[in-house]
Amino acid sequence: MDPLGTAVAAAVGLAIAAVVAFLVAQSRERARQERDKAAAKDEASQILHHARDEAENLRRSRELEGKEEAMRLRDAWEKEETRRREEADKLERRLVERSESLDKKFDGLNERETQQERRSKDVERKEGELQARAGEIDRLIEEGRRKLESLAGMTAPEARKKLIEDLQDEARAVAANAIREIKEEAQRTAEREAKKIITLAIQRMAAEQTAVTTVSVVQLPSDEMKGRIIGREGRNIRSFEQATGIDVIIDDTPEAVVLSGFDPVRREVARIALERLIEDGRIHPGRIEEVVEKAAKEVDQSMIEAAEAVLYELGIHNVHPEIAKVLGRLRFRTSYGQNQLNHAKEVAILAGSMAAEMKLDIQGTKRAAVLHDVGKGLTHEQEGTHVELGWRLCKKHNESELVLNAIKAHHDEEPHFFAETFLVSAADAISGSRPGARREMFEGYVKRLEKLEEIAQEHPGVERCFAIQAGRELRVMVIPDKVSDAEMAQLSEAVARKIEAELQYPGQIKVVVVRETRAVDFAR
Repeated sequence: MDPLGTAVAAAVGLAIAAVVAFLVAQSRERARQERDKAAAKDEASQILHHARDEAENLRRSRELEGKEEAMRLRDAWEKEETRRREEADKLERRLVERSESLDKKFDGLNERETQQERRSKDVERKEGELQARAGEIDRLIEEGRRKLESLAGMTAPEARKKLIEDLQDEARAVAANAIREIKEEAQRTAEREAKKIITLAIQRMAAEQTAVTTVSVVQLPSDEMKGRIIGREGRNIRSFEQATGIDVIIDDTPEAVVLSGFDPVRREVARIALERLIEDGRIHPGRIEEVVEKAAKEVDQSMIEAAEAVLYELGIHNVHPEIAKVLGRLRFRTSYGQNQLNHAKEVAILAGSMAAEMKLDIQGTKRAAVLHDVGKGLTHEQEGTHVELGWRLCKKHNESELVLNAIKAHHDEEPHFFAETFLVSAADAISGSRPGARREMFEGYVKRLEKLEEIAQEHPGVERCFAIQAGRELRVMVIPDKVSDAEMAQLSEAVARKIEAELQYPGQIKVVVVRETRAVDFAR
């Protein structure tokens, strides 16, 4: 073969091989591109599908959130709407109530207006009647004036003068009534304040007097007598208590029996009767009644004699026997330890002395003074105050108005109508308040002194203390090393305030704190 042909054939073969290789390579490239394109499409499809899923999920989430927000907004709106509806209902109810109230007020105003119109018409009618009556009165006054002038022979100026005098008398009467009312008001105020002051004074100063004024002690020759007083199965003591009205207290007190009762006369009868029975030795129910009856007569006679002695000493006569008997009962009556018969006698002497100085009725003053507390002799038998009982007794037996006024006025149950009754009240106050007139129980007195010293001893720095001048002064000795001069005033103040808070006492108590410094040496 020609070499050229061979070369051409080789060249052609190469060209064909190149074209084939190109075609194969291009085919492969296309296949790869197709694969890549398919893969890209798959990836895009996956991405799109994923995006759609995410979009769907996001849409659903947003829809749920939107629904929740819508529900929340709807709930909030419903609550707000409910609140507004309630407020509207309240406002509506208020408006209804206010409307009803206004309707009532309008009705009331209409009613008042109607009543006012009726009253206006009545007033107009009455004004017409009054004008007519005034004209008639003027006419009658003119006729009366003319008749008065004709009958009395008085001119108009004279009648005017007489009228002025009458008006002055009427004005004086009105002024007197006003003065009386003012005086009564002042008296009521003073009485109220006085009661308050007296109440405070009683709470602070009154001592226990029951044990002193309600018991009597009878001494026995021996303790064997107690059994005889009691008797078999207690018949003697029961009989004695029934006959006298007094309780017999038999306790462990050696050779003594206590008689207890509020009636001092009965207690005195029981004391005399029991002493007679003990002295006689015959103690049985029959003998007890006999002795008690005799003792009662003896006590009655002794009371009458005591009253007569007082009246004779004062120079007072013609006192009814019943009044004298009741007055004698005061011999066994005490008030804060002060014997009431001696008190009546003392008041009479004081009041009589003052009446003599003032040139007043001396005997009348003494009589009123000695009888001013006579009702106290009846307070154990009858109900009522001693003022009321005494006034009834003296009124029944025709005592004078001076005596009756003194009985009531000394406790301000009626005004003082006589100058002498003022003296009786003053003498009564003097007799009751003078030093030594009234006393307190010995045990209470001792306890008060002991309590004074205890109060002072409670404070630090106190060495010893002494109650002197019957408890009116407390001397407190302090330790100089523990209490300075500046602290002494504080200590006295503290002791005084504590005494005020814890003790009841009359008057005042002086607290003296003493601080003494000594320098001691010895010369040997």
